[in-house]
Formats: sequence, C-alpha cells, structure tokens
Amino acid sequence: MSETTHDATVAVSAPAAPDEGLTAKELAAKYGLSVSGARPSLLEYVTQLWDRRHFILAFSRAKLTAQYSQAKLGQLWQVATPLLNAAVYFFIFGLLLEADRGMSREVYIPFLVTGVFVFTFTQSSVMAGVRAISGNLGLVRALHFPRASLPISFALQQLQQLLFSMIVLFAIAVGFGHYPDLSWLLIVPVLVLQFCFNTGLALIMARAGAKTPDLAQLMPFVMRTWMYASGVMFSIPIFLADKPSWIANVLQWNPAAIYMDLMRFALIDDYGSRYLPDHVWAVAAGWAVLFALGGFVYFWKAEERYGRG
Repeated sequence: MSETTHDATVAVSAPAAPDEGLTAKELAAKYGLSVSGARPSLLEYVTQLWDRRHFILAFSRAKLTAQYSQAKLGQLWQVATPLLNAAVYFFIFGLLLEADRGMSREVYIPFLVTGVFVFTFTQSSVMAGVRAISGNLGLVRALHFPRASLPISFALQQLQQLLFSMIVLFAIAVGFGHYPDLSWLLIVPVLVLQFCFNTGLALIMARAGAKTPDLAQLMPFVMRTWMYASGVMFSIPIFLADKPSWIANVLQWNPAAIYMDLMRFALIDDYGSRYLPDHVWAVAAGWAVLFALGGFVYFWKAEERYGRG
C-alpha cells in the first residue's frame, strides 16, 4: 500500500498485521494453543491415570518402604503399631470398662484386633489423603501428571500395609480357635469394597486439604470421634441394647462400622449375622460406589487448581 505526499514522492506504509484485531481467545484458537494445565475430559483423565498405573504402584511401594526407614524395627512397626493400640484398648475397654458385654474372651480379642486393624486402614487413608497434594507441592508443580495419582497411591499404600497386618490378624484368630473356612473367602470382597470407599474418601480429603492445609490438624479429632462411634471397641447392638433402636441403626450403617463388622463376620466363627444390620452387603457396596465415583469426580473438577498460588 502506498500514497503520494505533497512533494510528489511516494511513501510506502507497512501492511496490516495478519493477526491485528484478534482477541486472545481467537489467537489461541487460530494457532491451536490451549491453557497450560487445563483440566482434561473425565474419560481422558481416566485414560491418563491408567497410563500411569505403574507409577502409582511404584510410588505407593516407595512410600511404604520409606515410612519406617529410620526406625530400627523397620517394617515391623506396620504390625506393631495397631497391635499396641489394640492392647491399650483391651486394657481400657475390655478390662476396666467391660465393653465385651456378652462376648467371651475368645471372641472379644479377635473382635477388637479386627476392628483396630480395619479402622486403621480407613483412618490412615484419610490422613494420607489430606496431605496428598499439600504435602507434595514440589512434585505437583514440577511434573505434569494426573493429580489423582497421589491420593490413589496413598490409599494403595495403606492397603498394602493392611495386607501385612492381616498375617498377624489371621494368627490371632487361629490362636483363639477361629480356623479358616469358606467364610474367610469373604475377606477379599470386603477389602475391595473398603479400598474403593477409602480411595474415594482420600480423593475428597485431598482436594479439601489442598485448599485448606489446616485441615490436617483437625482431622485427628474427627477420626477419633468416628472411631468411638463405629464400634471398634464394642459391639454396637449389644452395647446399645437399652437405647432407642434408631441410634444403633445409624451407628451400624456408617461405613467404618459396616466394613469392620463384615470382616469380623468373615473371620470370627461366633460373630454371626445377628450382629449385622439388614442388607449389609448392599449398604457396603453402596458406600463404596458412592464415594469412589463421587470422590473421583469431585477431585477431577479441581484438577487445574492443584499446586497453584
């Protein structure tokens, strides 16, 4: 483009830029640009997690190995810690408060140890989930990967720890006269359902903990209250027999109590179906599906915000 000046010379002006007048959104669309760290679709997110399944498994194993690396007894603390807790609870609740109402020692001790081990699985998954993002900000900010890998990996770590503890639990059950039979096969679906529930809960707590780091200081009190309300140290229907039935029903239907009672039902011969709430397997599956799917979607919706700020 040119134009004639007053002295008859010709001045040449620069051509208009091809992107002149385009908005930032239009420029990004024109050149195929996308937002850094943008949240992928839900299906794509699941695919990314599956592609990183080996990382999730390796990360959980590494965390499990490093957990007690500074202790002289090492991995033995995986079993010793819940056993010591069970011993304290037995002294306080079994001997002093006589919470074993209606149960012989052959039933109550495996009952108590099972409750401690199974509830610790959920408790540890929740506490690890709270710190999954806030405690690994360096990793989150340095590498691009689906952030759900972290809480899932921590839940898997706690499952592996429980599996180590189950060896001792089996020994205690046999030592008190509860020998393996077909009911022990129920342990597998119980663990699968509880793992799904724990993973969903860990995902929920990971998002909450990423936004509010102080939540990690509050959760021990919440978990302790949950433990006392879930029948870890006592049988809910027996202990609350003289209270309105709806109280026992509400406490028995809470997921921690459901998974503990199912594990006790599988392991302990004299812990029959009369101790279980109605439709217990349907309730257990419902809690697992609700939290696994709901927790996953809830965590995914904030994917692009983790590690920011």
